[in-house]
Amino acid sequence: MVHVVYCDNKEKELEKIIEGTKTMIIRAAAGRKIPHSRVFEGEKLYLMEKGSKQITAMAEVKNVQNYVKLSEDEINDVLKKNQEKLHLSEKQKKRWHKKCMCLIEFNNLNEISPLEFEKQSNMDDWLIIEKIEDVVVGTSIPYNYKKSKF
Repeated sequence: MVHVVYCDNKEKELEKIIEGTKTMIIRAAAGRKIPHSRVFEGEKLYLMEKGSKQITAMAEVKNVQNYVKLSEDEINDVLKKNQEKLHLSEKQKKRWHKKCMCLIEFNNLNEISPLEFEKQSNMDDWLIIEKIEDVVVGTSIPYNYKKSKF
């Protein structure tokens, strides 16, 4: 599987990733939600800035940490322990302060020739697909949430 990841444009998340100060992405919610337990070492991440329609970078999943039912202290500990890789602002720390967390560390980052993303309705900020061509203009197919279910 490959993953299409929206990066927060207001926090300049993709910029931090490209310059190398951010080497880990977080997704968190009150309960298990994509990509929790669905990202694995060696898979590809395709990165795009939220609000843009272009996928401009690619990386490889190096390590994944999945957490459920964290206490307040455990949430704080996980965020603090990984802050050097996550490079979160105070606003982001509040946003991702949730009981279920998925932290995805990546390496082998490459900027790529922009791929034109074909946005469809009801898409989340993290997509799990078979191949990147499935969401690229000219070769896309209707997005199917079947692969995103637990």
